[in-house]
Amino acid sequence: MGEIIGAYLMPHPPVIIPEVGKGREKEISDTIVAMNHISRDIAEKKPDIIILISPHGALFRDAVAITGISELEGSLKEFGAKQVKIEKKNDLELAKEIELAAWEEGIPTVFLDSDKIKEYKVSTKLDHGATVPLYFIEKAYPGYQLVHINYGLLSKIELYTFGGIMASCVEKTHKKAVIIASGDLSHKLTPDAPAGYNKKGAIFDKKLLGLLEKGDIPGIFSIEDALVNEAGECGLRSIEMMLGAFEGKDISITILSYEGPFGVGYGTAVIEPERKNSERIFKDKITDIINEKINKFRDNESEHVKLARSALENYISTGKIIEIPSDIGSELNNKKAGVFVSLKKDGELRGCIGTIQPVENSIAEEIIRNAIQAGTQDPRFYPVEESELDKLIYSVDILGEPELVENKSMLNVKTYGVIVESGSRKGLLLPNLEGVDTVDEQVDIALKKASIRRNEAYKIYRFKVDRYK
Repeated sequence: MGEIIGAYLMPHPPVIIPEVGKGREKEISDTIVAMNHISRDIAEKKPDIIILISPHGALFRDAVAITGISELEGSLKEFGAKQVKIEKKNDLELAKEIELAAWEEGIPTVFLDSDKIKEYKVSTKLDHGATVPLYFIEKAYPGYQLVHINYGLLSKIELYTFGGIMASCVEKTHKKAVIIASGDLSHKLTPDAPAGYNKKGAIFDKKLLGLLEKGDIPGIFSIEDALVNEAGECGLRSIEMMLGAFEGKDISITILSYEGPFGVGYGTAVIEPERKNSERIFKDKITDIINEKINKFRDNESEHVKLARSALENYISTGKIIEIPSDIGSELNNKKAGVFVSLKKDGELRGCIGTIQPVENSIAEEIIRNAIQAGTQDPRFYPVEESELDKLIYSVDILGEPELVENKSMLNVKTYGVIVESGSRKGLLLPNLEGVDTVDEQVDIALKKASIRRNEAYKIYRFKVDRYK
């Protein structure tokens, strides 16, 4: 019988590779020492397979991507080091077994064989999330086949369950495997960080690594979504999926290093499985944690959000548009305004539709219209299904009148939303959005939404909103 004999948290900064860093890698020497330690540990274990989970490459909102071609290769060409190459055999038998088992459990996957690569127009080159960790492993132990997985923006419980599926599929083989959870922590540790500065970044990193070191899996799944989003990380889902492979087992976790000299948190850890332990079956508890978070939101909903939720739930369930409730507040019934309704699922955007100027006879009707469209007409997402309704968190933004501004100095990313306009093209971005920290970012996103190039002439308007949750 096969088994997962270990797992590792490994970051993936290309600068850590000498051919890329050209001396700067010396600034993250603790991480280099830890990466070499992990490589030697893997060499001692001599696994037949390395399952590597990456946040980059072919990333889907609604599915886990499993690379399904026989030869896997990648380089650091885009980072100026095309001579750094990785070439590995894919364990296609295990990859396909995982894909089939996931579908049987109701977890959507995309098996990226040659047909799917053409269909989705994606690359199966090993991304830097894979290439950087494998660079170190290859030096110590090249004798393995690879299974390459991109985690997808699925729910936490789906990711955790997928980890368990990986383990059960390995057990059906006669092979030994280790898991690499590739991921960096906060990208917002310092003012010169690539994603801007947020004081919550360091708080998130400390909290996550502290819980990981204790083996507190429910605690990791209890981390607040707002903290995760403000930290701007890319490794949490890799960790959540990896931990699922040890459902029902004792594990020993050692944090080897943590540092963030470039404004990004780099953590390394070794996870050793031990004996089976029925008290460490956490799947139901994680589900309860997620439901508790949602119920807390529902208990404190404004009447704006209650109306939006009722509108979408009724429409998805019956196909009918609700009437305005008789007890709705007079402001909602008697005033007009532009309205945006946003839906989130598991901390990720699931739909957002709005109107800059009112098109209905009241704010209440505007909310009903836009809630239904956010769930069924946002072109970035497939329509919300009835099974998802209990997992959605809503917010409603009531827009103030737009005001023409002379320059960006009149903007404030937390206070004002922006509208950019060039001819008939318009793009809007709401204020105070997670992950949007500067005026330049805000305007650039609005320009992209409107398909307006930066060097074109355009007008900027600002507006305030009343946000309801």
